[in-house]
Formats: sequence, C-alpha cells, structure tokens
Amino acid sequence: QVHLVESGGGLVQSGGSLRLSCAASGSIFSINVMGWYRQAPGKERELVARIISGGSTSYLDSVKGRFTISRDNAKNTMYLQMNSLKPEDTAVYYCNAAIASRASDYAKLYWGQGTQVTVSS
Repeated sequence: QVHLVESGGGLVQSGGSLRLSCAASGSIFSINVMGWYRQAPGKERELVARIISGGSTSYLDSVKGRFTISRDNAKNTMYLQMNSLKPEDTAVYYCNAAIASRASDYAKLYWGQGTQVTVSS
C-alpha cells in the first residue's frame, strides 16, 4: 500500500509565498514522475508542475518563474515552492506520483488527498 500526503497549504495574501510538501510512504521501490495538480471551483484539474526521476521539470505557463518544483529522493518527498502568489492560484492542490512497489511491478499512479491554497487580493 502506498500513501501520498500533502501539507503546507493555507491562506496567504497576494504576492506572498507558500511551500507545499508531498510525502510518499508505504511499499515503494521506485518513484518515476511526480507532479502537482490543482483544481479551482468550477474548473478542470490542471497540471501545475512535473518532475521526473532524473530531475527534469516542466511547468504550466502561468506559473513559470514563480513556482519551483523539487524532490528529495532519499525522503520520497516532493515540494512546490510558490512565490508571488496571485488570487488566480487559489485552488486545491494535489500531488500525484507514479510508483512501483517492487522491481517487477509496473508503476501505478497515486494521488494525495489535496491541500487548499487560498490567495487573497
């Protein structure tokens, strides 16, 4: 069994910063792609940032230059540093990871429970 737990959300004023964390635990052999998604009320869930095991990253255009994704492979943890936050960044943020529990397994996709980020104007 694998679990992803997010933390670090909260309420912040426009221009402020937050750092989200996503910790994976359980039966983990390898973690391939990890990513942060967000879903605002009435909108589709969208990919915010992604990082692969080698460290390559990609970002949603609207967060480039403001958000930084990183991971600590030794701790099976991923981070999202969010700076210069805007009201339109308000959403529930979810982490997602492709995890293989054994060397012979294909990776499966897991989701965290989500953490609310609210940016006031």
